[in-house]
Amino acid sequence: QVQLVESGGGLVQAGDSLRLSCTASGRTGSSYPMAWFRQAPGKGRDLVAAINWRGSRTHYSGSVQGRFTISRDNAKSTVYLQMNSLKPEDTAVYYCALSPGRMGTLIATHEYDYWGQGTQVTVSS
Repeated sequence: QVQLVESGGGLVQAGDSLRLSCTASGRTGSSYPMAWFRQAPGKGRDLVAAINWRGSRTHYSGSVQGRFTISRDNAKSTVYLQMNSLKPEDTAVYYCALSPGRMGTLIATHEYDYWGQGTQVTVSS
């Protein structure tokens, strides 16, 4: 089993920044892509950003490209999401996801086996 613990969400104003963290533990295997997804009320869970095991390749949704940065520290088993220039439409529950033993940059929800509990990000106008 794998456990993912997220932190860093909160209530901010438009234009502010936040950094989310997600730390993995358990049987992650020797390599594992990770990603951040988000889900707004009444909507589906959408990809925000994904990163491969080495951190050499990333993928962003068009709505966050240029504002958000995904990174990882494999020594700490942690993935980060730096969110700058936040907008009210970024308001959602943010989830990190992990797929043990796979390669590449995975962008679909069904490609991930483990999910965190979610952290709320609220951006006021």
